[in-house]
Amino acid sequence: MTSSRVLRDDVLPDENRGWTPQLWGILFVLGGALCLDALDVSMVGVALPSIRSALGLSTSSLQWIVSGYVLGYGGLLLLGGRAADLLGRRRVFLVALAVFALVSVLGGLVSSPGLLIAARFVKGAAAAFTAPASMSLLTTTFPEGPMRNRAFSIYTVFGASGFSLGLVLSGVLTEISWRWTLLVSAPVALGVLAAAIWLIPRGERSGRGGRRFDIPGAVTITAAMLLLVYTVVSAQQAGWGSARTVGSFAAVAALVWVFAAIERRSRDPLVPFAIFSSAGLRRANIGAVTLFGTYISFQFLTTQYLQTLAGWSAMSTALAFLPAGVMVVVLSTRMGSLLGRFGPTPLTGLAFICLVLAYGVFLRAGVHPDYPAVLLPAMLLVGLAFGLGFSSLTVAATAGVPNSEQGLAASLFQTSFQVGGAVVLAIVTAVVEAGGAGQVVSASATLAAYRPALGLITGIAAIGMLVALSGLRSRPTQQVELPGNPRIGELMADGVEVGLAATGDLAPTGDLAANGQRDGLVTGDLADDLATGDLATGDVAAGELVGCPALQQAADVADGTTAA
Repeated sequence: MTSSRVLRDDVLPDENRGWTPQLWGILFVLGGALCLDALDVSMVGVALPSIRSALGLSTSSLQWIVSGYVLGYGGLLLLGGRAADLLGRRRVFLVALAVFALVSVLGGLVSSPGLLIAARFVKGAAAAFTAPASMSLLTTTFPEGPMRNRAFSIYTVFGASGFSLGLVLSGVLTEISWRWTLLVSAPVALGVLAAAIWLIPRGERSGRGGRRFDIPGAVTITAAMLLLVYTVVSAQQAGWGSARTVGSFAAVAALVWVFAAIERRSRDPLVPFAIFSSAGLRRANIGAVTLFGTYISFQFLTTQYLQTLAGWSAMSTALAFLPAGVMVVVLSTRMGSLLGRFGPTPLTGLAFICLVLAYGVFLRAGVHPDYPAVLLPAMLLVGLAFGLGFSSLTVAATAGVPNSEQGLAASLFQTSFQVGGAVVLAIVTAVVEAGGAGQVVSASATLAAYRPALGLITGIAAIGMLVALSGLRSRPTQQVELPGNPRIGELMADGVEVGLAATGDLAPTGDLAANGQRDGLVTGDLADDLATGDLATGDVAAGELVGCPALQQAADVADGTTAA
């Protein structure tokens, strides 16, 4: 089952009982953690020029203020997700959040560039544990279907609000001191931590169940991810064709090969490869790479375009991006009903169509920015794409995944966001440098150097669109909803497992089973299966079978063997 066993019985999600105050509180806590991460990322970027001046950093050293965070975050996400599954989501979430608050204070007080970069790395590492823990807490608290869809839509509002608020606050706080852009995360983290201790129940059991923590696999994949992120973010300085870069990529490939060999032989693998059998999960992760990778690259180029070519201030640049954030916030409030009506696959396809259109509109940009005709439409389309895409991709990435693997699914998805985003940004930056953007002096020549990179961003977004639209060609299956019912607990005791995918499909690994035996229902006629007794009689009686006429009709003629 994918419904939650994290909450106590008196606050269990129940469609009949509705949303309890504690459920709302838990959702606000988890959303607060996402808001915190988005707030930190958006604020630091605007403060970088002031940090460089205050600490006397070179351009290559300055990039590590951002890259150090990405290195810790992207390199440790898989380990963080698995730790949440095996050590307890609540425990991992609280400890990592406390570390995040502590290093926020340290980062804002240090005056040594080395210590600041180290603090950013530890902060990213803490986020690598809070992010999958919070997302898996959400997916195990809210069962698949309308409740989870609504929860994800509200969860997205927090992320969009944090990013938009960070853009505005960064301009104000940087005018006071760049240190405040780092320090402001600490009280927010402490507030979220205090609320989490109070609201998130202690009833969750560790997911180990006799399973061992895969230490060799954890060390190998963590080393591979750290080396990959380090190689990507340092390749621009070292040179993509240098012996160091090529050798590092070769070492990453060797570590991944060793990791795969370890996982195939491990009794309790860190990453069970069977999880990749889900086509929805694969599409969601490719979508995460293309959505976030192209967006941060677009933001990077647009910032350079507005500040370098047009001479806009940091505050004006931040406000130029604000409509995209506002669009995400407004749209996110409707995502629960949209997901329930259409499912994540069509919405993801629409999101990528909007994304391609946004970048296509921005290709029309001239030497003098035309905000009403070019920038504003592009920003609104980007906001529409992110508002539709983030929630739908998140639902697709975790749908049909058992509770014991939710942390892993969440960390895979977020690794695609972070590491994929870093890789796409590094490639786009290399294209910009190859075009001579750093050497040209005229505005028109600089813009001409940016255009190949903008074309690359549009092309990568188009690949994401094709992958998303390919999901529409999948063989449709009808959704089976099992409303909350006391018989669910009896079915679990009898060994019955029901996989309900939020996409409206029966998950390949979530077949209906009775008495511990799985009956494959991915193909074949469900009505025939019921009528001929392929489903064990009397064990599937957990309320109405909704939205599947074939099941309903077969149940009516099954002579009482299956109550519908």
